[in-house]
Amino acid sequence: MSYSTILYERIGHVALLTLNRPERLNAMNRVMLEEINRACDTAAADAEVRVLVVTGAGSAFSSGFDLKEQMEARPTGTAAWRKILDDDFGATMRFWSLAKPTIAAVHGHCLAGACELALACDITIAAEDAVFGEPELKFGAGIVTMILPWLTGPKQAKEIIFNGMDAIPAREALRLGLVNRVVPAGEDVAAALAMARHIAVVDPELVRETKRAINRTYELMGMREALATALDIDHGIESHGSPDKRRFMEIAREQGLRAAIAWRDARFAK
Repeated sequence: MSYSTILYERIGHVALLTLNRPERLNAMNRVMLEEINRACDTAAADAEVRVLVVTGAGSAFSSGFDLKEQMEARPTGTAAWRKILDDDFGATMRFWSLAKPTIAAVHGHCLAGACELALACDITIAAEDAVFGEPELKFGAGIVTMILPWLTGPKQAKEIIFNGMDAIPAREALRLGLVNRVVPAGEDVAAALAMARHIAVVDPELVRETKRAINRTYELMGMREALATALDIDHGIESHGSPDKRRFMEIAREQGLRAAIAWRDARFAK
C-alpha cells in the first residue's frame, strides 16, 4: 500500500508509522489523517503486528493540524466544520482505540493536535529535545481532543490550555505525566522500538485484553462522553469563529503563517 504523507513499515512484530512531511514540520493535513487511519487499519489486520510505534520524520514529531490547508480551504458552516473536527478527533483517538499497544516516539515540536495524538498513545517516549504544547486558545481555536485533563489533572490542564503553553520541555512533560520517560536526543525511536519489541514477546491476546481493561476503566469514569462533549463544544467554537481566529487567518492569508504567529505572540509579549 502506498502513502504520500506517511511511511509505514513492519519490523518483525512491530509496525513503525512515520509522519512524513518534514518540510512542514509534519503538519497533519486531510490526506495525512486519512493515511494514518489506513495505516492503523493495516496494523490492526496484520496478525504479525503486535505493537505500533508512531514518530515524525525530520526535526519534529508534528506541529499539529495543518493551519495552512485550513487557511486556503476557508471552511464555513456547521457541516464543513463537523466533518473536519470529526476527522481530526478520529485520527488522534485512533491510537487510544487501536486494540494493539501504541507507542509515540517524540522529538522536537509536538503541538496542538499532534500533542493530543501523542497523549492518546498508550506509552509516550520523549527525546530531551522534545517540546510539547497546546497553543490553540492563543489564536482563537478550541481543543479537538480534550485528553489532557485525564493525564494531568484539572489545575495543570487549565494552566496549560488557558495560557496556550507551547514550549513545555520534555522533563516538565515527564513531571506532569504527559510522557513515560525521557531519553537522550536522537534516541526516541530506538527506545520506542526496543520497548515495542519487549511488549511483543508477551502473548498478544493477553496484551490486547489488558489494554481493553485499562481503557475501559477510564471510559467507565466518563472519558468517552467527556471527550464527545468537548468535541461538540469545539464544533461550536470553530463554526461560529472567534474574532482572534478570524484575525489570525486574515494575517496568515495576507502575510503568511509566520506573520500570523508573530502577531499572536506579540499580543502576549505585552
